[in-house]
Amino acid sequence: MSRKISLSLLTIIIVFGLALRLLQLSTVPPSPDWDEVALGYDAYSIMHTGHDEFGSFMPVVLRSFDDYKPALYAYLTIPSVAILGLTTYAVRVPSVAMGIIGILAIYFLVKELFENRATTKKNTRNYADVLALVSAFLLAVSPWQIQFSRTAFETNTGLTFNLLIGLFFLKGLKKPWLLSLSMLLAGLNLMVYQSERVFTPLLVVALVIIYRKELFVITKKYLITAVIVGLLVTLPTITYIISNPDSLNRATGASLLSQKQILTNNYIKLKDDKDNHDSIGSLLDNRRIIYTKQIVAGYIVHFDPNWLFMLGDNPRHHAPGMGLLYLLDLPFLLIGIYFFLFGMFDKKTKYMILSWLLLAPIPAAVTFEVPHAVRTMNLLPMLLILIAIGYISIFESIKKYSQRGTLYKKISYSFYLIIIILAACNFSYYLNQYFVQQNYFNAQVWQYGYAQAVPTIETLQKQYKKIVVSDKAPLDQSYIFFLFYLRYPPQQYQRLVAEGKNLPLDNHEFGQYEFRTFDWAKEKKKQNILYVGPTGDFPNHIVAKQTFFYPDGSPAILLVDPKNNL
Repeated sequence: MSRKISLSLLTIIIVFGLALRLLQLSTVPPSPDWDEVALGYDAYSIMHTGHDEFGSFMPVVLRSFDDYKPALYAYLTIPSVAILGLTTYAVRVPSVAMGIIGILAIYFLVKELFENRATTKKNTRNYADVLALVSAFLLAVSPWQIQFSRTAFETNTGLTFNLLIGLFFLKGLKKPWLLSLSMLLAGLNLMVYQSERVFTPLLVVALVIIYRKELFVITKKYLITAVIVGLLVTLPTITYIISNPDSLNRATGASLLSQKQILTNNYIKLKDDKDNHDSIGSLLDNRRIIYTKQIVAGYIVHFDPNWLFMLGDNPRHHAPGMGLLYLLDLPFLLIGIYFFLFGMFDKKTKYMILSWLLLAPIPAAVTFEVPHAVRTMNLLPMLLILIAIGYISIFESIKKYSQRGTLYKKISYSFYLIIIILAACNFSYYLNQYFVQQNYFNAQVWQYGYAQAVPTIETLQKQYKKIVVSDKAPLDQSYIFFLFYLRYPPQQYQRLVAEGKNLPLDNHEFGQYEFRTFDWAKEKKKQNILYVGPTGDFPNHIVAKQTFFYPDGSPAILLVDPKNNL
Protein backbone atom coordinates (compact mmCIF):
# COMPACT_ATOMS: atom_id res chain seq x y z
CA MET A 1 0.00 0.00 0.00
CA SER A 2 1.42 3.38 -1.01
CA ARG A 3 2.01 6.05 1.61
CA LYS A 4 -0.46 8.35 -0.17
CA ILE A 5 -3.28 5.80 -0.04
CA SER A 6 -2.51 4.96 3.57
CA LEU A 7 -2.63 8.61 4.68
CA SER A 8 -5.80 9.22 2.64
CA LEU A 9 -7.56 6.32 4.39
CA LEU A 10 -6.27 7.54 7.75
CA THR A 11 -7.70 10.99 7.02
CA ILE A 12 -11.10 9.46 6.26
CA ILE A 13 -10.96 7.50 9.53
CA ILE A 14 -10.06 10.66 11.48
CA VAL A 15 -12.89 12.67 9.89
CA PHE A 16 -15.38 9.88 10.58
CA GLY A 17 -14.15 9.53 14.16
CA LEU A 18 -14.40 13.28 14.67
CA ALA A 19 -17.98 13.32 13.40
CA LEU A 20 -18.95 10.53 15.83
CA ARG A 21 -17.47 12.52 18.70
CA LEU A 22 -18.83 15.96 17.88
CA LEU A 23 -22.37 14.99 16.92
CA GLN A 24 -24.78 16.30 19.61
CA LEU A 25 -21.83 16.65 21.97
CA SER A 26 -23.64 18.99 24.37
CA THR A 27 -26.77 16.87 24.69
CA VAL A 28 -25.56 13.24 24.42
CA PRO A 29 -24.96 12.20 27.17
CA PRO A 30 -27.84 14.41 28.30
CA SER A 31 -26.03 16.29 31.05
CA PRO A 32 -22.51 16.71 32.36
CA ASP A 33 -22.07 14.78 35.59
CA TRP A 34 -20.66 16.33 38.76
CA ASP A 35 -17.03 15.52 37.86
CA GLU A 36 -17.33 17.16 34.45
CA VAL A 37 -18.94 20.25 35.96
CA ALA A 38 -16.31 20.42 38.71
CA LEU A 39 -13.47 20.26 36.18
CA GLY A 40 -15.16 22.93 34.08
CA TYR A 41 -15.70 25.31 36.98
CA ASP A 42 -12.14 24.83 38.24
CA ALA A 43 -10.87 25.62 34.74
CA TYR A 44 -13.08 28.73 34.73
CA SER A 45 -11.81 29.70 38.18
CA ILE A 46 -8.13 29.20 37.33
CA MET A 47 -8.58 31.10 34.07
CA HIS A 48 -9.99 34.15 35.88
CA THR A 49 -8.06 34.10 39.15
CA GLY A 50 -5.16 31.67 38.91
CA HIS A 51 -6.77 29.77 41.81
CA ASP A 52 -9.10 26.78 41.90
CA GLU A 53 -12.52 26.66 43.55
CA PHE A 54 -10.97 26.45 47.02
CA GLY A 55 -8.33 29.11 46.50
CA SER A 56 -5.25 26.97 45.73
CA PHE A 57 -2.88 28.77 43.40
CA MET A 58 -2.16 26.93 40.11
CA PRO A 59 -2.80 23.53 41.71
CA VAL A 60 -1.47 20.24 40.37
CA VAL A 61 -4.30 18.50 42.23
CA LEU A 62 -7.88 19.76 42.60
CA ARG A 63 -9.45 19.22 46.00
CA SER A 64 -12.94 19.27 44.45
CA PHE A 65 -15.26 16.94 46.44
CA ASP A 66 -12.34 15.80 48.61
CA ASP A 67 -11.55 13.26 45.90
CA TYR A 68 -8.43 15.23 44.93
CA LYS A 69 -8.57 15.05 41.15
CA PRO A 70 -5.30 15.39 39.20
CA ALA A 71 -5.57 18.83 37.61
CA LEU A 72 -4.21 18.51 34.07
CA TYR A 73 -7.58 18.06 32.36
CA ALA A 74 -8.83 21.30 33.93
CA TYR A 75 -5.84 23.13 32.44
CA LEU A 76 -6.51 21.56 29.04
CA THR A 77 -10.06 22.88 29.30
CA ILE A 78 -9.07 26.52 29.85
CA PRO A 79 -8.61 27.39 26.11
CA SER A 80 -12.03 26.02 25.12
CA VAL A 81 -13.73 27.72 28.09
CA ALA A 82 -11.98 30.99 27.19
CA ILE A 83 -13.24 30.76 23.60
CA LEU A 84 -16.65 29.09 24.02
CA GLY A 85 -17.60 30.12 27.54
CA LEU A 86 -18.40 27.89 30.50
CA THR A 87 -20.57 25.36 28.68
CA THR A 88 -20.93 21.61 28.45
CA TYR A 89 -19.48 21.71 24.94
CA ALA A 90 -16.39 23.61 26.11
CA VAL A 91 -15.76 21.14 28.93
CA ARG A 92 -16.12 18.08 26.70
CA VAL A 93 -14.31 19.21 23.56
CA PRO A 94 -10.77 18.72 24.96
CA SER A 95 -11.65 15.07 25.50
CA VAL A 96 -12.80 14.90 21.87
CA ALA A 97 -9.41 16.27 20.82
CA MET A 98 -7.65 13.67 22.96
CA GLY A 99 -9.78 10.94 21.43
CA ILE A 100 -8.74 11.98 17.92
CA ILE A 101 -5.08 12.21 18.92
CA GLY A 102 -5.48 8.71 20.34
CA ILE A 103 -6.62 7.42 16.93
CA LEU A 104 -3.51 8.92 15.33
CA ALA A 105 -1.32 7.58 18.12
CA ILE A 106 -2.51 3.97 17.79
CA TYR A 107 -1.99 4.15 14.02
CA PHE A 108 1.65 5.20 14.32
CA LEU A 109 2.30 2.94 17.32
CA VAL A 110 1.08 -0.13 15.42
CA LYS A 111 3.21 0.82 12.41
CA GLU A 112 6.23 1.21 14.68
CA LEU A 113 5.61 -2.12 16.41
CA PHE A 114 4.89 -4.21 13.33
CA GLU A 115 6.66 -2.46 10.44
CA ASN A 116 10.17 -2.51 11.86
CA ARG A 117 9.96 -5.36 14.33
CA ALA A 118 7.65 -7.90 12.72
CA THR A 119 9.24 -10.86 10.97
CA THR A 120 6.61 -12.53 8.80
CA LYS A 121 6.71 -14.21 5.45
CA LYS A 122 4.41 -11.51 4.14
CA ASN A 123 5.23 -8.05 2.93
CA THR A 124 5.97 -6.66 6.38
CA ARG A 125 5.48 -3.01 5.51
CA ASN A 126 2.16 -3.62 3.75
CA TYR A 127 0.91 -5.79 6.62
CA ALA A 128 1.84 -3.11 9.15
CA ASP A 129 0.04 -0.42 7.10
CA VAL A 130 -3.15 -2.46 6.91
CA LEU A 131 -2.98 -3.46 10.58
CA ALA A 132 -2.40 0.17 11.62
CA LEU A 133 -5.37 1.38 9.56
CA VAL A 134 -7.70 -1.33 10.87
CA SER A 135 -6.60 -0.65 14.47
CA ALA A 136 -7.17 3.10 14.00
CA PHE A 137 -10.60 2.46 12.48
CA LEU A 138 -11.59 0.14 15.32
CA LEU A 139 -10.59 2.79 17.85
CA ALA A 140 -12.47 5.47 15.88
CA VAL A 141 -15.73 3.49 16.12
CA SER A 142 -15.05 1.89 19.52
CA PRO A 143 -18.01 2.27 21.92
CA TRP A 144 -15.55 2.31 24.82
CA GLN A 145 -13.48 5.17 23.46
CA ILE A 146 -16.46 7.12 22.11
CA GLN A 147 -18.12 6.92 25.53
CA PHE A 148 -15.19 8.59 27.26
CA SER A 149 -14.00 10.89 24.51
CA ARG A 150 -17.43 12.57 24.40
CA THR A 151 -17.32 13.38 28.11
CA ALA A 152 -14.78 15.02 30.40
CA PHE A 153 -13.50 11.71 31.75
CA GLU A 154 -9.77 12.12 32.37
CA THR A 155 -9.11 8.44 31.65
CA ASN A 156 -9.45 9.13 27.92
CA THR A 157 -6.62 11.67 28.10
CA GLY A 158 -4.56 9.21 30.14
CA LEU A 159 -5.02 6.52 27.49
CA THR A 160 -3.90 8.87 24.71
CA PHE A 161 -0.85 9.92 26.71
CA ASN A 162 0.07 6.26 27.26
CA LEU A 163 -0.17 5.54 23.54
CA LEU A 164 2.09 8.53 22.87
CA ILE A 165 4.51 7.43 25.60
CA GLY A 166 4.85 4.03 23.92
CA LEU A 167 5.15 5.59 20.46
CA PHE A 168 7.82 8.15 21.37
CA PHE A 169 9.75 5.59 23.41
CA LEU A 170 9.99 3.25 20.40
CA LYS A 171 10.77 6.14 18.06
CA GLY A 172 13.36 7.29 20.60
CA LEU A 173 15.33 4.08 20.16
CA LYS A 174 16.19 5.44 16.70
CA LYS A 175 15.96 9.17 17.41
CA PRO A 176 17.10 9.42 21.05
CA TRP A 177 15.86 12.96 21.66
CA LEU A 178 12.31 11.60 21.51
CA LEU A 179 12.93 9.66 24.72
CA SER A 180 12.72 12.95 26.61
CA LEU A 181 9.33 13.62 25.04
CA SER A 182 8.16 10.16 26.10
CA MET A 183 9.26 10.80 29.69
CA LEU A 184 7.73 14.29 29.64
CA LEU A 185 4.36 12.75 28.81
CA ALA A 186 4.87 10.03 31.41
CA GLY A 187 5.41 12.68 34.08
CA LEU A 188 2.42 14.70 32.92
CA ASN A 189 0.23 11.61 32.92
CA LEU A 190 0.53 11.44 36.70
CA MET A 191 -1.44 14.71 36.69
CA VAL A 192 -4.23 13.30 34.52
CA TYR A 193 -5.99 10.48 36.38
CA GLN A 194 -5.49 8.36 39.49
CA SER A 195 -5.11 5.07 37.60
CA GLU A 196 -2.29 6.47 35.49
CA ARG A 197 -0.25 6.93 38.66
CA VAL A 198 -0.11 3.14 38.79
CA PHE A 199 -0.24 2.08 35.14
CA THR A 200 2.11 4.62 33.54
CA PRO A 201 5.15 3.87 35.78
CA LEU A 202 4.55 0.15 35.20
CA LEU A 203 4.39 0.77 31.44
CA VAL A 204 7.67 2.68 31.49
CA VAL A 205 9.36 -0.09 33.48
CA ALA A 206 8.04 -2.70 31.02
CA LEU A 207 9.35 -0.71 28.05
CA VAL A 208 12.78 -0.34 29.63
CA ILE A 209 13.00 -4.08 30.39
CA ILE A 210 11.77 -5.23 26.98
CA TYR A 211 13.95 -2.87 24.95
CA ARG A 212 16.90 -2.67 27.34
CA LYS A 213 19.44 -3.84 24.74
CA GLU A 214 18.47 -1.12 22.25
CA LEU A 215 18.07 1.44 25.02
CA PHE A 216 21.43 1.11 26.74
CA VAL A 217 23.52 1.45 23.59
CA ILE A 218 22.14 4.98 23.16
CA THR A 219 24.45 7.83 24.10
CA LYS A 220 24.10 8.34 27.84
CA LYS A 221 23.41 12.07 27.61
CA TYR A 222 20.06 11.30 25.97
CA LEU A 223 19.14 8.76 28.65
CA ILE A 224 20.15 11.07 31.47
CA THR A 225 18.24 13.96 29.92
CA ALA A 226 15.12 11.80 29.57
CA VAL A 227 15.33 10.69 33.21
CA ILE A 228 15.81 14.28 34.42
CA VAL A 229 12.87 15.52 32.33
CA GLY A 230 10.64 12.76 33.73
CA LEU A 231 11.68 13.47 37.32
CA LEU A 232 11.25 17.24 37.00
CA VAL A 233 7.74 16.92 35.58
CA THR A 234 6.82 14.33 38.20
CA LEU A 235 8.22 16.37 41.10
CA PRO A 236 5.20 18.70 41.63
CA THR A 237 2.82 15.72 41.92
CA ILE A 238 5.10 13.81 44.27
CA THR A 239 5.67 16.93 46.39
CA TYR A 240 1.95 17.57 46.66
CA ILE A 241 1.19 13.97 47.67
CA ILE A 242 3.92 13.99 50.33
CA SER A 243 2.91 17.36 51.75
CA ASN A 244 -0.86 16.68 51.59
CA PRO A 245 -1.70 13.22 52.96
CA ASP A 246 -5.39 13.88 52.25
CA SER A 247 -4.61 13.84 48.52
CA LEU A 248 -4.70 10.04 48.68
CA ASN A 249 -8.26 10.05 50.07
CA ARG A 250 -9.80 8.94 46.80
CA ALA A 251 -7.29 6.15 46.26
CA THR A 252 -7.57 4.84 49.82
CA GLY A 253 -11.36 5.24 49.83
CA ALA A 254 -11.71 3.09 46.71
CA SER A 255 -9.16 0.53 47.92
CA LEU A 256 -10.17 -2.93 49.06
CA LEU A 257 -8.28 -2.25 52.28
CA SER A 258 -10.84 0.41 53.19
CA GLN A 259 -13.77 -2.02 53.08
CA LYS A 260 -14.57 -2.78 56.71
CA GLN A 261 -17.18 -5.38 55.73
CA ILE A 262 -14.40 -7.63 54.41
CA LEU A 263 -12.63 -7.50 57.77
CA THR A 264 -15.91 -8.05 59.63
CA ASN A 265 -16.71 -11.16 57.60
CA ASN A 266 -13.11 -12.31 57.99
CA TYR A 267 -13.31 -11.93 61.77
CA ILE A 268 -16.50 -13.99 61.93
CA LYS A 269 -14.97 -16.77 59.82
CA LEU A 270 -11.79 -16.84 61.90
CA LYS A 271 -13.81 -17.02 65.09
CA ASP A 272 -15.80 -19.97 63.72
CA ASP A 273 -12.56 -21.67 62.64
CA LYS A 274 -11.10 -21.20 66.11
CA ASP A 275 -14.25 -22.48 67.83
CA ASN A 276 -14.28 -25.53 65.54
CA HIS A 277 -10.51 -26.11 65.87
CA ASP A 278 -10.22 -25.86 62.08
CA SER A 279 -6.53 -25.15 61.45
CA ILE A 280 -6.85 -25.26 57.66
CA GLY A 281 -9.78 -22.83 57.80
CA SER A 282 -7.76 -20.52 60.06
CA LEU A 283 -4.99 -20.51 57.47
CA LEU A 284 -7.24 -19.92 54.46
CA ASP A 285 -9.38 -17.31 56.23
CA ASN A 286 -6.35 -15.21 57.10
CA ARG A 287 -7.05 -11.63 56.03
CA ARG A 288 -3.96 -11.61 53.79
CA ILE A 289 -5.29 -14.62 51.90
CA ILE A 290 -8.74 -13.02 51.70
CA TYR A 291 -7.37 -9.77 50.27
CA THR A 292 -5.17 -11.67 47.82
CA LYS A 293 -8.16 -13.66 46.57
CA GLN A 294 -10.19 -10.45 46.20
CA ILE A 295 -7.42 -8.74 44.24
CA VAL A 296 -6.87 -11.74 41.95
CA ALA A 297 -10.62 -12.02 41.33
CA GLY A 298 -10.83 -8.26 40.70
CA TYR A 299 -8.02 -8.58 38.19
CA ILE A 300 -9.37 -11.59 36.29
CA VAL A 301 -12.91 -10.20 35.98
CA HIS A 302 -11.64 -7.53 33.57
CA PHE A 303 -11.13 -10.26 30.97
CA ASP A 304 -14.70 -11.53 31.37
CA PRO A 305 -16.40 -11.54 27.93
CA ASN A 306 -19.77 -10.84 29.58
CA TRP A 307 -18.45 -7.54 30.92
CA LEU A 308 -16.58 -6.61 27.76
CA PHE A 309 -19.19 -7.55 25.18
CA MET A 310 -22.59 -7.79 26.87
CA LEU A 311 -23.13 -6.06 30.20
CA GLY A 312 -20.61 -3.33 30.97
CA ASP A 313 -20.75 -1.88 34.49
CA ASN A 314 -21.86 1.62 35.53
CA PRO A 315 -24.56 2.98 33.14
CA ARG A 316 -22.39 6.09 32.61
CA HIS A 317 -19.63 3.88 31.20
CA HIS A 318 -21.42 2.36 28.22
CA ALA A 319 -24.45 2.63 25.98
CA PRO A 320 -27.55 0.87 27.37
CA GLY A 321 -28.16 -2.67 26.24
CA MET A 322 -24.57 -3.51 25.30
CA GLY A 323 -21.06 -3.84 26.64
CA LEU A 324 -17.88 -1.91 25.98
CA LEU A 325 -17.03 -3.62 22.69
CA TYR A 326 -19.06 -4.79 19.71
CA LEU A 327 -20.35 -8.34 20.08
CA LEU A 328 -19.15 -9.13 16.55
CA ASP A 329 -15.58 -8.46 17.68
CA LEU A 330 -15.57 -11.38 20.13
CA PRO A 331 -14.76 -14.20 17.65
CA PHE A 332 -12.19 -11.99 15.92
CA LEU A 333 -10.54 -11.26 19.28
CA LEU A 334 -10.16 -14.99 19.92
CA ILE A 335 -8.83 -15.55 16.42
CA GLY A 336 -6.50 -12.58 16.78
CA ILE A 337 -5.07 -13.90 20.06
CA TYR A 338 -4.30 -17.22 18.38
CA PHE A 339 -2.60 -15.70 15.33
CA PHE A 340 -0.72 -13.20 17.47
CA LEU A 341 0.66 -15.78 19.88
CA PHE A 342 1.58 -18.33 17.25
CA GLY A 343 2.27 -16.00 14.31
CA MET A 344 5.73 -15.03 13.13
CA PHE A 345 5.97 -11.74 14.97
CA ASP A 346 9.02 -10.43 16.72
CA LYS A 347 9.19 -11.51 20.37
CA LYS A 348 9.62 -7.96 21.63
CA THR A 349 6.46 -6.88 19.84
CA LYS A 350 4.66 -9.74 21.55
CA TYR A 351 6.16 -8.85 24.92
CA MET A 352 5.17 -5.21 24.49
CA ILE A 353 1.51 -5.91 23.70
CA LEU A 354 1.11 -8.68 26.27
CA SER A 355 2.79 -6.62 29.00
CA TRP A 356 0.49 -3.67 28.30
CA LEU A 357 -2.54 -5.96 28.28
CA LEU A 358 -1.62 -7.68 31.54
CA LEU A 359 -0.65 -4.48 33.37
CA ALA A 360 -3.80 -2.51 32.45
CA PRO A 361 -6.21 -4.10 35.01
CA ILE A 362 -3.85 -3.65 37.98
CA PRO A 363 -5.09 -0.15 39.04
CA ALA A 364 -8.68 -1.40 39.23
CA ALA A 365 -7.88 -4.81 40.74
CA VAL A 366 -7.00 -3.31 44.14
CA THR A 367 -10.34 -1.44 44.34
CA PHE A 368 -13.74 -2.72 45.39
CA GLU A 369 -15.73 -1.53 42.33
CA VAL A 370 -14.79 -4.14 39.75
CA PRO A 371 -14.91 -4.53 36.86
CA HIS A 372 -14.45 -0.84 36.12
CA ALA A 373 -14.34 0.59 32.60
CA VAL A 374 -12.81 3.92 33.62
CA ARG A 375 -9.91 2.54 35.62
CA THR A 376 -9.06 -0.09 33.00
CA MET A 377 -9.49 1.86 29.78
CA ASN A 378 -5.83 1.15 29.02
CA LEU A 379 -6.95 -2.37 28.08
CA LEU A 380 -8.69 -1.03 25.01
CA PRO A 381 -5.91 -0.37 22.45
CA MET A 382 -4.26 -3.77 22.88
CA LEU A 383 -7.61 -5.55 22.63
CA LEU A 384 -8.32 -3.66 19.41
CA ILE A 385 -4.92 -4.55 17.95
CA LEU A 386 -5.66 -8.23 18.61
CA ILE A 387 -9.13 -7.86 17.09
CA ALA A 388 -7.56 -6.18 14.04
CA ILE A 389 -5.15 -9.09 13.67
CA GLY A 390 -8.16 -11.41 13.83
CA TYR A 391 -10.00 -9.54 11.07
CA ILE A 392 -6.97 -9.43 8.81
CA SER A 393 -6.16 -13.11 9.37
CA ILE A 394 -9.71 -14.20 8.54
CA PHE A 395 -9.91 -12.01 5.45
CA GLU A 396 -6.56 -13.31 4.24
CA SER A 397 -7.72 -16.89 4.79
CA ILE A 398 -10.93 -16.22 2.83
CA LYS A 399 -8.87 -14.64 0.05
CA LYS A 400 -6.69 -17.76 -0.24
CA TYR A 401 -9.80 -19.96 -0.19
CA SER A 402 -11.35 -17.96 -3.06
CA GLN A 403 -8.39 -18.78 -5.32
CA ARG A 404 -9.39 -22.45 -5.57
CA GLY A 405 -12.03 -21.80 -8.23
CA THR A 406 -15.26 -20.03 -9.16
CA LEU A 407 -17.44 -21.84 -6.61
CA TYR A 408 -14.98 -21.12 -3.82
CA LYS A 409 -14.84 -17.50 -4.90
CA LYS A 410 -18.64 -17.20 -4.62
CA ILE A 411 -18.58 -18.79 -1.18
CA SER A 412 -15.80 -16.40 -0.12
CA TYR A 413 -17.75 -13.38 -1.32
CA SER A 414 -20.72 -14.64 0.69
CA PHE A 415 -18.56 -14.71 3.83
CA TYR A 416 -17.36 -11.17 3.12
CA LEU A 417 -20.96 -10.02 2.70
CA ILE A 418 -22.13 -11.73 5.91
CA ILE A 419 -19.34 -10.10 7.95
CA ILE A 420 -20.09 -6.68 6.45
CA ILE A 421 -23.84 -7.02 7.12
CA LEU A 422 -23.25 -8.17 10.71
CA ALA A 423 -20.82 -5.29 11.29
CA ALA A 424 -23.31 -2.78 9.87
CA CYS A 425 -26.10 -4.16 12.08
CA ASN A 426 -23.88 -4.10 15.17
CA PHE A 427 -22.76 -0.54 14.48
CA SER A 428 -26.31 0.65 13.73
CA TYR A 429 -27.55 -0.91 16.95
CA TYR A 430 -24.81 0.92 18.87
CA LEU A 431 -25.63 4.27 17.27
CA ASN A 432 -29.29 3.86 18.24
CA GLN A 433 -28.45 2.79 21.80
CA TYR A 434 -25.98 5.63 22.31
CA PHE A 435 -27.54 8.60 20.51
CA VAL A 436 -31.23 7.74 20.96
CA GLN A 437 -31.83 5.36 23.86
CA GLN A 438 -29.15 6.57 26.26
CA ASN A 439 -30.84 9.85 27.13
CA TYR A 440 -34.14 8.09 27.67
CA PHE A 441 -32.85 5.30 29.91
CA ASN A 442 -29.83 6.88 31.64
CA ALA A 443 -30.71 10.55 32.17
CA GLN A 444 -30.94 10.18 35.96
CA VAL A 445 -27.43 8.74 36.34
CA TRP A 446 -26.16 11.73 34.36
CA GLN A 447 -27.82 14.07 36.91
CA TYR A 448 -30.09 15.50 34.26
CA GLY A 449 -32.20 18.59 34.89
CA TYR A 450 -29.82 21.27 36.12
CA ALA A 451 -29.33 22.85 32.69
CA GLN A 452 -33.11 23.25 32.43
CA ALA A 453 -33.82 24.22 36.04
CA VAL A 454 -31.02 26.65 36.92
CA PRO A 455 -31.88 29.35 34.31
CA THR A 456 -35.51 29.29 35.47
CA ILE A 457 -34.48 29.51 39.12
CA GLU A 458 -32.23 32.43 38.25
CA THR A 459 -35.20 34.34 36.82
CA LEU A 460 -37.21 33.63 39.99
CA GLN A 461 -34.53 34.46 42.56
CA LYS A 462 -35.65 38.10 42.98
CA GLN A 463 -38.98 36.85 44.31
CA TYR A 464 -37.37 35.00 47.23
CA LYS A 465 -35.11 35.79 50.13
CA LYS A 466 -33.56 32.35 50.03
CA ILE A 467 -33.42 29.36 47.69
CA VAL A 468 -32.78 26.00 49.36
CA VAL A 469 -31.47 23.30 47.02
CA SER A 470 -31.38 19.63 47.95
CA ASP A 471 -28.04 17.85 48.13
CA LYS A 472 -29.61 14.41 48.22
CA ALA A 473 -29.24 11.86 45.39
CA PRO A 474 -29.77 12.21 42.51
CA LEU A 475 -28.97 15.90 43.10
CA ASP A 476 -25.64 15.12 44.78
CA GLN A 477 -23.16 18.01 44.94
CA SER A 478 -25.86 20.35 43.65
CA TYR A 479 -23.82 23.44 44.54
CA ILE A 480 -21.26 22.82 41.79
CA PHE A 481 -23.98 22.73 39.13
CA PHE A 482 -25.27 26.12 40.23
CA LEU A 483 -21.74 27.56 40.25
CA PHE A 484 -21.33 26.19 36.73
CA TYR A 485 -24.64 27.22 35.15
CA LEU A 486 -24.81 30.59 36.93
CA ARG A 487 -21.17 31.20 36.04
CA TYR A 488 -20.81 32.43 39.59
CA PRO A 489 -17.76 34.74 39.94
CA PRO A 490 -14.88 32.61 41.29
CA GLN A 491 -13.47 35.53 43.29
CA GLN A 492 -16.65 35.75 45.32
CA TYR A 493 -16.80 32.03 45.97
CA GLN A 494 -13.13 31.89 46.96
CA ARG A 495 -13.80 34.71 49.42
CA LEU A 496 -16.41 32.55 51.15
CA VAL A 497 -13.96 29.65 51.29
CA ALA A 498 -11.34 31.95 52.83
CA GLU A 499 -13.90 32.76 55.56
CA GLY A 500 -14.09 29.06 56.43
CA LYS A 501 -17.29 28.28 54.56
CA ASN A 502 -18.11 25.80 51.81
CA LEU A 503 -15.48 23.17 52.51
CA PRO A 504 -16.07 19.92 50.59
CA LEU A 505 -17.87 18.00 53.33
CA ASP A 506 -19.91 21.00 54.52
CA ASN A 507 -23.24 22.37 53.42
CA HIS A 508 -22.59 25.00 50.77
CA GLU A 509 -24.02 28.46 50.33
CA PHE A 510 -23.49 31.57 48.25
CA GLY A 511 -25.71 34.54 47.51
CA GLN A 512 -29.32 33.54 48.10
CA TYR A 513 -28.57 29.86 47.68
CA GLU A 514 -28.24 27.13 50.33
CA PHE A 515 -27.31 23.58 49.36
CA ARG A 516 -28.20 20.94 51.93
CA THR A 517 -30.46 18.00 52.63
CA PHE A 518 -33.78 18.98 54.14
CA ASP A 519 -36.76 17.31 55.76
CA TRP A 520 -39.87 19.00 54.37
CA ALA A 521 -41.92 18.19 57.47
CA LYS A 522 -39.38 19.91 59.72
CA GLU A 523 -38.69 22.94 57.56
CA LYS A 524 -40.05 26.27 58.79
CA LYS A 525 -41.35 26.83 55.26
CA LYS A 526 -41.29 30.58 55.29
CA GLN A 527 -43.17 32.00 52.35
CA ASN A 528 -40.14 33.78 50.93
CA ILE A 529 -38.14 30.55 50.45
CA LEU A 530 -38.09 28.45 47.28
CA TYR A 531 -37.25 24.78 47.72
CA VAL A 532 -35.56 22.79 44.95
CA GLY A 533 -35.29 19.01 45.04
CA PRO A 534 -36.24 15.63 43.57
CA THR A 535 -39.62 14.04 44.23
CA GLY A 536 -38.23 12.07 47.16
CA ASP A 537 -37.71 15.29 49.13
CA PHE A 538 -41.39 16.18 49.12
CA PRO A 539 -44.66 14.44 50.11
CA ASN A 540 -46.77 12.99 47.31
CA HIS A 541 -49.49 15.64 47.60
CA ILE A 542 -47.08 18.54 47.10
CA VAL A 543 -48.00 21.22 44.56
CA ALA A 544 -44.90 22.23 42.61
CA LYS A 545 -44.45 25.73 41.26
CA GLN A 546 -42.66 24.12 38.33
CA THR A 547 -41.46 20.62 37.47
CA PHE A 548 -38.60 19.63 35.17
CA PHE A 549 -38.85 16.17 33.64
CA TYR A 550 -36.44 13.47 32.52
CA PRO A 551 -36.65 12.50 28.83
CA ASP A 552 -38.78 9.49 29.82
CA GLY A 553 -41.40 11.84 31.32
CA SER A 554 -40.73 11.17 35.01
CA PRO A 555 -40.11 14.20 37.26
CA ALA A 556 -36.45 15.17 37.76
CA ILE A 557 -36.44 18.44 39.72
CA LEU A 558 -39.29 20.21 41.52
CA LEU A 559 -39.48 23.86 42.47
CA VAL A 560 -41.74 24.18 45.48
CA ASP A 561 -43.07 27.37 47.05
CA PRO A 562 -44.50 26.80 50.56
CA LYS A 563 -47.22 29.42 50.04
CA ASN A 564 -48.71 27.19 47.33
CA ASN A 565 -48.95 24.32 49.85
CA LEU A 566 -50.61 25.90 52.88
